[in-house]
Amino acid sequence: MEIFGVDIGGSGIKGAPVDLDRGVLAEERYKVLTPQPSEPEAVVDAVRQVVDKFQWKGPIGITFPGVVVDGRTLTAANVDQGWIGQDARALFAAATGCKTAVVNDADAAGIAEVAFGAARGRKGVVLLLTLGTGIGSALFTDGVLVPNTELGHLELHGKDAEKHASSGARERHEWSWKHWAEHLDDYFGMVDALFSPQLIVVGGGVSRKHDKFLPLLKPLRAEIVPAELQNDAGIVGAAMAARSLAL
Repeated sequence: MEIFGVDIGGSGIKGAPVDLDRGVLAEERYKVLTPQPSEPEAVVDAVRQVVDKFQWKGPIGITFPGVVVDGRTLTAANVDQGWIGQDARALFAAATGCKTAVVNDADAAGIAEVAFGAARGRKGVVLLLTLGTGIGSALFTDGVLVPNTELGHLELHGKDAEKHASSGARERHEWSWKHWAEHLDDYFGMVDALFSPQLIVVGGGVSRKHDKFLPLLKPLRAEIVPAELQNDAGIVGAAMAARSLAL
């Protein structure tokens, strides 16, 4: 079965049809820049461009960088505040003409990694953290998702943790990998103490360069591994969230 997945990020919006039997992209993904400012009308139009590129007419799943409950976007930390309280599912469905599911971006990446990637078959508490413009999180117990955890907004040193430890913070401050790893130690140590996960999966675009920073981290009780689907995880998980729309 193929379902279309779209991943909305702070810097880019990318999408592709997904082969849900194998958990891989069925075609090369297409990406456009996230509009600035990232107001609803502009982002919806960008998503429509991505979907139209493939002339897709079936169900689509779309990630959103914030809390999503029943298709509504309730927070918007790294996109325009105009998203707060929007019926995103209705907006995207109207623009694309497709049946639509909307899911938190990190939750989408997490369900993909649990089904097809680094957390496949793992029992107990598993935490996926996406390091990008901000920090997204997906928390699982025995493979079951606890949605919308948004652990990037835990307070660390008096501010949102993602201001202290995201990949975006590393780029803004031009930190070395070693210096960034020290910030990650603070954050990973905090979530390890709070949730006692058996496994922490590190995702987001920077996971492609995991060899530059994961070996620098202090050991934790939790095993820390890079995401296997890397930056495709959001697209795959978005498509998985829309699977029921095709039945």
